[in-house]
Amino acid sequence: MKGITLVLEDSGKFLRLNIDTQEVEGNPDAKQLINLIKESEHGRLFILEDSLVKLAKELHKAKENNSHKQLDERVGERRDAEVKFKLLDSDMAAELSLLSAYGGANPNYAELLKMARAADIKRGLSRKRLKQALQQANAEPPGTHIKLIVAKGLPMRPGHSSKMLPLVPNALERILRPQEISVSRVDMRDLGDVICVKAGTPLLRRTPPSQGRTGFTVRGENLQPTAGEWLTLKPGSGTLISPDDENLLVAEIAGMPKFNSGDMWVDETFICKGVNVGTGNINYDGAVIVNGDVTEKMIITASGDVTINGFVESAIIQAGGDIIITQGAMGKQAENDKNEYSTKLSAQGSIHVQHGQGLEISCNGNVTVGKQLAHSNIICRGSVIVGPIDNPNGNLFGCEIQCQQAVQAGTIGAVSGSNLFVDFSEGYNFLLERIDAMEELLKHIQDNYIRHKTRIDVIKKKQLPNDLAKKVNMAIKLYKSEEELLGWLMKKVETLRKSKDEYLDVIGLHSSKKIHSGVVAKLNNRTWKADRDYSRGRVHYFEHQWHFQPT
Repeated sequence: MKGITLVLEDSGKFLRLNIDTQEVEGNPDAKQLINLIKESEHGRLFILEDSLVKLAKELHKAKENNSHKQLDERVGERRDAEVKFKLLDSDMAAELSLLSAYGGANPNYAELLKMARAADIKRGLSRKRLKQALQQANAEPPGTHIKLIVAKGLPMRPGHSSKMLPLVPNALERILRPQEISVSRVDMRDLGDVICVKAGTPLLRRTPPSQGRTGFTVRGENLQPTAGEWLTLKPGSGTLISPDDENLLVAEIAGMPKFNSGDMWVDETFICKGVNVGTGNINYDGAVIVNGDVTEKMIITASGDVTINGFVESAIIQAGGDIIITQGAMGKQAENDKNEYSTKLSAQGSIHVQHGQGLEISCNGNVTVGKQLAHSNIICRGSVIVGPIDNPNGNLFGCEIQCQQAVQAGTIGAVSGSNLFVDFSEGYNFLLERIDAMEELLKHIQDNYIRHKTRIDVIKKKQLPNDLAKKVNMAIKLYKSEEELLGWLMKKVETLRKSKDEYLDVIGLHSSKKIHSGVVAKLNNRTWKADRDYSRGRVHYFEHQWHFQPT
C-alpha cells in the first residue's frame, strides 16, 4: 500500500509500521491495516491491534487537518509458543495447554518432554499425545490454543473380598445345561444325574481375598490399596466346616445341595419311584425326588426343591425352592372356569418343564420350558423362556402370562390365531408405588432437615451456658443422623428410578422364528397387538410406546 511500509527491527522480534500521511491514498482504517499485515510475509506474527487502532486514528486526524506526518509504531511481535501443564483430579491427570507460536518457535518433542518433567509429571505420561499436540501446533494457524490430557495416573484398585465358590451345581442348572456327547453335540434326553451328595462331600470353597492393585499419581506417588476382607463362612443346614480346611464347607448329611446368594445348605431328600394312589400325597420338610410319574389328583408339598424325573398329569406341586420336571406336565381345563387348570405348579424359586399344556404356574423366579408350552396361565417375577437357554427356539401359544422380564421363544402364537396375552404391568406398578412412597418420605425428611438446619445454624452462632451444651450436642447428633438418613433416601430414590428405566429396557417379546397374529403385549394402558404375522424379531417398549423391530 503506497505510503505504508513494514519493517522488522534489527532484533527480528518486533515489526514496525511506517506511514507517510501525505503519500497514503485514501483513509485506511485499522481493519485494513490488520489485513495488510496478515497478507504480508509477516502474517504469522502476533498483531498488536491497539497500536494499529491508534495509527488509524492519527492518520485520519492528519488527513482531516491536511498535515504531513511520519507515523511509526510497533504493530507486530514474534512470539514463541506458550506451554503450561496443569494437574487435575487430585494429581490423577495432567493437561497440556499449548498456545502455538506467532512467527516464533514451537517446542520440539525433547523440549516438551523436559517441560513436563519440570512440571513434576513423572508417571503416566503419554509420549504419543505429546507428539500429537506438537503436530497439531505446527499444522494449525498461529495462536491456536491446544488442550490435551497428556498424562494419567492409575487409580488404586481395592482388593475384592473372599468369594464363595460352589463345588456342586444346583439341580436347575444341571437341567438347563444338557450333557455333551461331543464337542459340537448335546444329548437333550440326558439331562444329567440328579446329584444327591453323601455326608462329607465338598460343597463350597471360600477363596482368599485379594490384596488389590497399587495405583499411582502422575507425580509418581504410590496409592496403596485396601485389602479385601475375609467373609465369614457360615454353614447352612446340613453342612459344616471341614475339620481339615477352614475354607471348605462339606455336607453333614446326605441330601440335595442348594446354593443361593453365597449360602450353601443341604436339604434332606425324600426319594420315591412315583407318586400315585399307592404312595399317597407327599408333604416333606426338605427336597423331594420322584423317579417316575405323578398321577392325577396327587399333591406334592416340599420345603426344598421338587425334582420329577417323569411325567405330571393333573397334579398339584408346591415347592419352597425350584420345581424341575424333566419330561412333561399336562392338565385339564376346569369345567366351571376356563382360566383354571387341573395341574398347578407353585414355587418360591424357578420352574422348569420339558413341555407343558393346561398348567397353572406361579413362581418368584423364571419359567423355563424345554420345547413347548400351550394353553396355560403363568405368573412369575422373572422371564419366560421356551427352548434352550442359549437359543430359545420352542413354541409358545394360547397362554396368559404375567411376568417381569422378557418372554423368549422361537414361535410366539399359533397359525390358528389362538390368543397369547403377556402383561408386564405388575412389576412396573410395584416399582412406581415404591418410588412414590420413597419420594413422599424423602420430601418429608427434606422439609424437616431444612427446618432443623436453620435452627441449628442459629444455635451455633450463640453463646450458650454450659448446662445447655450437652442438650445442644445431642441435638446436633440427631441432626447429623437425619442428614445421613436424607443422603441414604436420595440414593435409594435414584436407585429405584434406575430400576424403573431398566425394567422398561428388559421387558418385551423375543422371537427367533415368527410372531403370529393374535399375540398381545401390555404395560398398563399401552398395548401392542399383532394384527398380522411377523418374521423373527423383538417387541420392545421405548418412549411410552411398543415397537416391533426385526432381527
